Amino acid sequence: MPKVKTNSSAKKRFKVTGTGKIAYQKSFKRHILTKKSKKRKRNLNKQGLVAAPNRDFVMRLLRLK
Repeated sequence: MPKVKTNSSAKKRFKVTGTGKIAYQKSFKRHILTKKSKKRKRNLNKQGLVAAPNRDFVMRLLRLK
């Protein structure tokens, strides 16, 4: 039997936290930062958590389920 592969793009984008939640880095923080407020950029620094409806799908991409 062949091995079941983890989705390569998903393993680069998501990580599992110690409590088992799935975290990701928020978008819109790469360039054109001059027009964005300090508050907005500061909030984009925080890790995002995958919402409950999408959690099963991401878990399947990471082969955790």
